[in-house]
Amino acid sequence: MITSGKTFVCGVMGCPIEHSMSPMMHNYYSEQLGLDMVYVPFLVQPGQVEEAVKGAYALNIRGVNVTVPHKQAVMECLKELDDAARVIGAVNTLVRVDGGYKGYNTDAEGILRAMTKAGMVIRDKTCILLGAGGAAKAAAYVLAKEGAAKVYVLNRSLDRARELSEDLNRMTGRQVLVPLALSDWKTIREKDCLAVQTTSVGMHPQVDKSPVEDEGFFAMVDSAFDVIYTPMETRFMRLAAEAGARVSNGLDMLLYQGIAAYELWNPEIKIPGEVIDGARELLIRWLGGTV
Repeated sequence: MITSGKTFVCGVMGCPIEHSMSPMMHNYYSEQLGLDMVYVPFLVQPGQVEEAVKGAYALNIRGVNVTVPHKQAVMECLKELDDAARVIGAVNTLVRVDGGYKGYNTDAEGILRAMTKAGMVIRDKTCILLGAGGAAKAAAYVLAKEGAAKVYVLNRSLDRARELSEDLNRMTGRQVLVPLALSDWKTIREKDCLAVQTTSVGMHPQVDKSPVEDEGFFAMVDSAFDVIYTPMETRFMRLAAEAGARVSNGLDMLLYQGIAAYELWNPEIKIPGEVIDGARELLIRWLGGTV
Protein backbone atom coordinates (compact mmCIF):
# COMPACT_ATOMS: atom_id res chain seq x y z
CA MET A 1 0.00 0.00 0.00
CA ILE A 2 1.36 3.43 -1.01
CA THR A 3 0.69 6.15 1.56
CA SER A 4 0.55 9.92 1.13
CA GLY A 5 -0.06 13.04 3.14
CA LYS A 6 -3.78 12.28 2.86
CA THR A 7 -3.53 8.78 4.33
CA PHE A 8 -5.30 8.52 7.66
CA VAL A 9 -4.18 6.23 10.45
CA CYS A 10 -5.93 3.83 12.80
CA GLY A 11 -4.42 1.17 15.03
CA VAL A 12 -4.65 -1.10 18.04
CA MET A 13 -3.13 -0.58 21.50
CA GLY A 14 -2.34 -3.38 23.89
CA CYS A 15 0.40 -5.18 25.80
CA PRO A 16 1.51 -7.49 24.31
CA ILE A 17 0.39 -6.60 20.80
CA GLU A 18 2.63 -8.55 18.41
CA HIS A 19 0.11 -11.42 18.17
CA SER A 20 -2.79 -9.21 17.04
CA MET A 21 -4.61 -10.17 13.84
CA SER A 22 -6.24 -6.73 13.62
CA PRO A 23 -3.62 -5.06 11.38
CA MET A 24 -3.97 -7.84 8.82
CA MET A 25 -7.77 -7.62 8.82
CA HIS A 26 -8.17 -3.83 8.74
CA ASN A 27 -5.51 -3.31 6.08
CA TYR A 28 -7.24 -6.03 4.03
CA TYR A 29 -10.53 -4.09 4.22
CA SER A 30 -8.87 -0.87 3.10
CA GLU A 31 -7.10 -2.64 0.25
CA GLN A 32 -10.31 -4.28 -0.96
CA LEU A 33 -12.36 -1.09 -0.63
CA GLY A 34 -9.71 1.25 -2.06
CA LEU A 35 -9.66 3.34 1.12
CA ASP A 36 -6.59 5.47 1.89
CA MET A 37 -6.15 4.19 5.45
CA VAL A 38 -3.40 2.29 7.26
CA TYR A 39 -3.75 0.36 10.50
CA VAL A 40 -0.78 -0.28 12.80
CA PRO A 41 -0.08 -1.91 16.20
CA PHE A 42 0.82 0.26 19.21
CA LEU A 43 2.58 -1.33 22.18
CA VAL A 44 1.31 0.58 25.22
CA GLN A 45 2.60 -0.39 28.64
CA PRO A 46 0.28 -0.45 31.68
CA GLY A 47 0.27 2.98 33.27
CA GLN A 48 0.77 4.78 29.94
CA VAL A 49 -2.77 4.59 28.59
CA GLU A 50 -3.64 8.24 29.23
CA GLU A 51 -0.47 9.41 27.49
CA ALA A 52 -1.19 7.08 24.58
CA VAL A 53 -4.73 8.41 24.11
CA LYS A 54 -3.57 12.02 24.28
CA GLY A 55 -0.73 11.27 21.87
CA ALA A 56 -3.06 9.55 19.41
CA TYR A 57 -5.35 12.57 19.42
CA ALA A 58 -2.40 14.97 18.96
CA LEU A 59 -1.22 12.88 16.00
CA ASN A 60 -4.66 13.09 14.37
CA ILE A 61 -5.23 9.32 14.55
CA ARG A 62 -8.82 8.65 13.49
CA GLY A 63 -9.51 5.57 15.57
CA VAL A 64 -7.92 3.03 17.89
CA ASN A 65 -8.85 -0.48 18.94
CA VAL A 66 -8.04 -1.34 22.55
CA THR A 67 -7.15 -4.82 23.73
CA VAL A 68 -5.88 -6.38 26.96
CA PRO A 69 -5.00 -5.12 29.47
CA HIS A 70 -6.35 -1.63 28.73
CA LYS A 71 -10.10 -2.08 28.07
CA GLN A 72 -11.11 -0.70 31.48
CA ALA A 73 -8.28 1.75 32.13
CA VAL A 74 -8.92 3.57 28.84
CA MET A 75 -12.45 4.49 29.93
CA GLU A 76 -11.04 7.16 32.26
CA CYS A 77 -9.31 8.89 29.33
CA LEU A 78 -12.27 9.45 27.00
CA LYS A 79 -14.48 12.37 26.06
CA GLU A 80 -17.62 10.25 25.68
CA LEU A 81 -18.86 6.68 26.17
CA ASP A 82 -21.35 4.73 24.09
CA ASP A 83 -24.22 3.15 26.06
CA ALA A 84 -23.06 -0.42 25.40
CA ALA A 85 -19.53 0.36 26.60
CA ARG A 86 -20.91 2.01 29.74
CA VAL A 87 -23.11 -0.98 30.59
CA ILE A 88 -20.49 -3.63 29.75
CA GLY A 89 -17.79 -1.68 31.56
CA ALA A 90 -15.14 -2.06 28.88
CA VAL A 91 -14.06 -0.24 25.72
CA ASN A 92 -12.41 -1.84 22.69
CA THR A 93 -12.84 0.92 20.08
CA LEU A 94 -12.07 4.64 20.13
CA VAL A 95 -13.59 7.01 17.58
CA ARG A 96 -12.18 10.51 17.22
CA VAL A 97 -14.61 13.30 18.19
CA ASP A 98 -14.12 17.00 18.93
CA GLY A 99 -11.69 17.25 21.85
CA GLY A 100 -10.89 13.56 22.28
CA TYR A 101 -12.29 10.11 21.62
CA LYS A 102 -15.62 8.37 22.13
CA GLY A 103 -15.40 4.83 23.47
CA TYR A 104 -17.40 1.91 22.11
CA ASN A 105 -17.62 -1.80 22.83
CA THR A 106 -18.01 -3.64 19.53
CA ASP A 107 -17.79 -7.09 21.16
CA ALA A 108 -21.53 -6.89 21.73
CA GLU A 109 -22.16 -6.04 18.08
CA GLY A 110 -19.81 -8.87 17.07
CA ILE A 111 -21.74 -11.39 19.17
CA LEU A 112 -25.10 -10.23 17.81
CA ARG A 113 -24.00 -10.29 14.16
CA ALA A 114 -22.39 -13.71 14.59
CA MET A 115 -25.50 -15.19 16.21
CA THR A 116 -27.74 -13.67 13.56
CA LYS A 117 -25.58 -15.13 10.78
CA ALA A 118 -25.77 -18.54 12.47
CA GLY A 119 -29.59 -18.31 12.54
CA MET A 120 -29.82 -18.17 16.33
CA VAL A 121 -32.89 -16.50 17.84
CA ILE A 122 -32.68 -14.41 21.03
CA ARG A 123 -36.05 -12.66 21.34
CA ASP A 124 -38.43 -14.38 23.80
CA LYS A 125 -35.89 -17.19 24.25
CA THR A 126 -34.68 -18.76 27.49
CA CYS A 127 -30.90 -18.42 27.44
CA ILE A 128 -28.12 -20.05 29.45
CA LEU A 129 -24.94 -17.99 29.80
CA LEU A 130 -21.83 -19.86 30.92
CA GLY A 131 -19.27 -17.62 32.59
CA ALA A 132 -19.22 -14.23 34.29
CA GLY A 133 -16.14 -12.48 32.87
CA GLY A 134 -15.73 -9.76 30.27
CA ALA A 135 -17.05 -11.77 27.32
CA ALA A 136 -19.99 -12.90 29.45
CA LYS A 137 -20.90 -9.29 30.25
CA ALA A 138 -20.94 -8.38 26.54
CA ALA A 139 -23.06 -11.45 25.79
CA ALA A 140 -25.42 -10.71 28.69
CA TYR A 141 -25.89 -7.18 27.39
CA VAL A 142 -26.81 -8.52 23.95
CA LEU A 143 -29.23 -11.13 25.31
CA ALA A 144 -31.00 -8.65 27.59
CA LYS A 145 -31.13 -5.88 24.99
CA GLU A 146 -32.38 -8.17 22.23
CA GLY A 147 -35.34 -9.37 24.27
CA ALA A 148 -34.43 -12.73 25.81
CA ALA A 149 -37.22 -13.97 28.07
CA LYS A 150 -34.76 -15.11 30.75
CA VAL A 151 -30.99 -15.50 31.03
CA TYR A 152 -29.59 -18.01 33.53
CA VAL A 153 -26.01 -16.99 34.37
CA LEU A 154 -24.03 -20.10 35.35
CA ASN A 155 -20.60 -19.68 36.91
CA ARG A 156 -18.32 -21.62 39.23
CA SER A 157 -18.38 -18.57 41.54
CA LEU A 158 -21.99 -17.80 42.40
CA ASP A 159 -20.93 -14.41 43.76
CA ARG A 160 -19.56 -13.38 40.35
CA ALA A 161 -22.74 -14.61 38.66
CA ARG A 162 -24.78 -12.53 41.10
CA GLU A 163 -22.63 -9.46 40.53
CA LEU A 164 -22.96 -9.67 36.75
CA SER A 165 -26.71 -10.32 36.96
CA GLU A 166 -27.38 -7.46 39.35
CA ASP A 167 -25.28 -5.02 37.31
CA LEU A 168 -26.91 -5.87 33.99
CA ASN A 169 -30.44 -6.03 35.37
CA ARG A 170 -29.99 -2.58 36.88
CA MET A 171 -28.31 -0.98 33.89
CA THR A 172 -30.62 -2.46 31.23
CA GLY A 173 -33.76 -1.89 33.28
CA ARG A 174 -34.88 -5.53 32.92
CA GLN A 175 -34.96 -8.17 35.65
CA VAL A 176 -34.01 -10.86 33.16
CA LEU A 177 -30.71 -12.32 34.43
CA VAL A 178 -30.86 -15.09 37.04
CA PRO A 179 -27.58 -16.15 38.75
CA LEU A 180 -26.86 -19.81 39.43
CA ALA A 181 -23.84 -21.81 40.49
CA LEU A 182 -22.57 -23.90 37.58
CA SER A 183 -23.47 -27.08 39.43
CA ASP A 184 -27.11 -25.93 39.78
CA TRP A 185 -27.95 -26.14 36.07
CA LYS A 186 -30.34 -29.03 36.82
CA THR A 187 -32.74 -26.55 38.46
CA ILE A 188 -33.46 -25.08 35.00
CA ARG A 189 -36.77 -26.49 33.76
CA GLU A 190 -37.08 -24.80 30.38
CA LYS A 191 -36.33 -26.56 27.08
CA ASP A 192 -35.09 -25.38 23.67
CA CYS A 193 -32.65 -22.93 25.26
CA LEU A 194 -29.92 -20.85 23.63
CA ALA A 195 -26.63 -21.59 25.40
CA VAL A 196 -23.73 -19.11 25.19
CA GLN A 197 -20.33 -20.35 26.38
CA THR A 198 -17.94 -17.52 27.34
CA THR A 199 -15.35 -19.21 29.57
CA SER A 200 -11.86 -20.29 28.45
CA VAL A 201 -12.67 -23.95 29.11
CA GLY A 202 -12.09 -25.89 25.91
CA MET A 203 -9.45 -23.55 24.52
CA HIS A 204 -6.02 -24.84 23.55
CA PRO A 205 -4.35 -26.70 25.15
CA GLN A 206 -7.32 -28.09 27.16
CA VAL A 207 -9.36 -29.02 24.09
CA ASP A 208 -10.84 -32.13 25.70
CA LYS A 209 -12.82 -30.18 28.29
CA SER A 210 -16.24 -28.51 28.44
CA PRO A 211 -17.63 -26.40 31.31
CA VAL A 212 -20.59 -28.83 31.39
CA GLU A 213 -20.38 -32.47 30.31
CA ASP A 214 -23.76 -33.93 31.29
CA GLU A 215 -26.06 -35.09 28.48
CA GLY A 216 -29.02 -33.72 30.44
CA PHE A 217 -27.69 -30.19 30.02
CA PHE A 218 -27.40 -30.45 26.25
CA ALA A 219 -30.87 -32.00 26.04
CA MET A 220 -32.20 -28.55 27.10
CA VAL A 221 -30.35 -26.73 24.33
CA ASP A 222 -31.40 -26.16 20.72
CA SER A 223 -28.68 -23.58 19.89
CA ALA A 224 -25.14 -23.30 21.27
CA PHE A 225 -22.69 -20.44 20.70
CA ASP A 226 -19.09 -20.70 21.93
CA VAL A 227 -16.91 -17.56 21.93
CA ILE A 228 -13.79 -19.76 21.52
CA TYR A 229 -12.39 -20.11 18.00
CA THR A 230 -9.23 -22.12 18.72
CA PRO A 231 -10.06 -24.92 18.25
CA MET A 232 -12.72 -24.26 15.62
CA GLU A 233 -14.91 -26.95 17.20
CA THR A 234 -14.79 -27.14 20.99
CA ARG A 235 -15.94 -30.08 23.05
CA PHE A 236 -18.86 -27.91 24.21
CA MET A 237 -19.91 -27.44 20.57
CA ARG A 238 -19.44 -31.13 19.79
CA LEU A 239 -21.59 -32.25 22.72
CA ALA A 240 -24.29 -29.76 21.74
CA ALA A 241 -24.22 -30.88 18.10
CA GLU A 242 -24.46 -34.54 19.12
CA ALA A 243 -27.61 -33.62 21.06
CA GLY A 244 -29.08 -32.06 17.91
CA ALA A 245 -28.38 -28.38 18.57
CA ARG A 246 -27.36 -25.73 16.07
CA VAL A 247 -23.79 -24.69 16.91
CA SER A 248 -21.40 -21.83 16.11
CA ASN A 249 -17.93 -20.83 17.30
CA GLY A 250 -16.45 -17.41 18.06
CA LEU A 251 -14.69 -16.82 14.73
CA ASP A 252 -17.50 -14.68 13.34
CA MET A 253 -17.71 -12.76 16.62
CA LEU A 254 -14.02 -11.91 16.20
CA LEU A 255 -14.63 -10.98 12.57
CA TYR A 256 -17.72 -8.83 13.12
CA GLN A 257 -16.42 -6.92 16.15
CA GLY A 258 -13.57 -5.71 13.94
CA ILE A 259 -15.91 -4.88 11.09
CA ALA A 260 -18.11 -2.88 13.47
CA ALA A 261 -15.06 -0.83 14.50
CA TYR A 262 -14.01 -0.27 10.88
CA GLU A 263 -17.50 0.96 10.02
CA LEU A 264 -17.52 3.32 13.02
CA TRP A 265 -14.33 4.93 11.72
CA ASN A 266 -15.74 5.05 8.19
CA PRO A 267 -19.49 5.66 8.59
CA GLU A 268 -19.96 6.08 4.86
CA ILE A 269 -18.87 2.46 4.31
CA LYS A 270 -20.68 -0.84 4.77
CA ILE A 271 -18.30 -3.74 4.16
CA PRO A 272 -19.87 -6.00 1.51
CA GLY A 273 -20.43 -9.72 1.97
CA GLU A 274 -17.75 -10.83 -0.47
CA VAL A 275 -15.10 -8.84 1.41
CA ILE A 276 -16.30 -10.31 4.71
CA ASP A 277 -16.04 -13.81 3.21
CA GLY A 278 -12.48 -13.06 2.10
CA ALA A 279 -11.58 -11.80 5.57
CA ARG A 280 -13.00 -14.96 7.11
CA GLU A 281 -10.76 -17.05 4.85
CA LEU A 282 -7.74 -14.99 5.93
CA LEU A 283 -8.58 -15.56 9.59
CA ILE A 284 -8.97 -19.30 9.15
CA ARG A 285 -5.65 -19.56 7.34
CA TRP A 286 -3.95 -17.41 10.00
CA LEU A 287 -5.30 -19.76 12.66
CA GLY A 288 -3.97 -22.78 10.79
CA GLY A 289 -7.32 -24.11 9.64
CA THR A 290 -8.71 -24.87 6.20
CA VAL A 291 -11.35 -22.94 4.29
